[in-house]
Amino acid sequence: MGRLGVFVAFSAGLFSFLSPCVLPLFPSYLSFITGMSVDRLHKGFSARDRVRVLSHSIAFILGFSLVFILLGASFSAASQALFEYRDWIRRAGGSLMVLFGLYIAGLIPVRMFGRTRQIQLQNKPAGYIGSIIVGVTFAIGWTPCVGPILGSILSLAGTAETMNTGVGLLAAYSAGLALPFFLSSFALSAFLKAFQRFRPFIIVVERAAGALLIVVGILVLTNYFIVLNSYAISLTPAWLLKRL
Repeated sequence: MGRLGVFVAFSAGLFSFLSPCVLPLFPSYLSFITGMSVDRLHKGFSARDRVRVLSHSIAFILGFSLVFILLGASFSAASQALFEYRDWIRRAGGSLMVLFGLYIAGLIPVRMFGRTRQIQLQNKPAGYIGSIIVGVTFAIGWTPCVGPILGSILSLAGTAETMNTGVGLLAAYSAGLALPFFLSSFALSAFLKAFQRFRPFIIVVERAAGALLIVVGILVLTNYFIVLNSYAISLTPAWLLKRL
């Protein structure tokens, strides 16, 4: 998959954060894992509060990243075990990505994608371990409008040549989801103001995410993804390749 796959996975993580299932709930998650009210978070942080918020955010990120990376390893391991069927796995993975992309873009209605399976914690377990557990439950109880994006990256991981590549793709996806979560934790007040301006464009983000998955799915299905990745590497300066 190479660097192009990592870019796609990272972009998918960003799209996941900007989706209607995650973005509006971000303040609530932050409030839950820190034990601080949204009003208090909105007013600003003292130095002690900032350390508390950022450390719990990191613990939360570790929780959901662990689940996603393990999923990536599982899909890649299954693909390796079925090596002789690699072409069929690639075609199936590409087809699923196109299907997910069409759904996210709003071009086809699929009821099964609209079902929710949420694991809710009434009270967060104490401490940073508790924030990790909340991150794990956040990943396991993934909401339907983001599920297709995650499923697409897992499909891509299933077509990876090695398990390490599959793990890398899900690590990149986790990083794409984690980066805006972590940065927004610095200044929730600024985030809330920006969110109000961004809200009308959420549908545009969904359409863009769907288009990206459709294009990548077609490339995987036709086996041109590897060719395009090789071409992208050939255009990369040698000095930059040495640093990547």
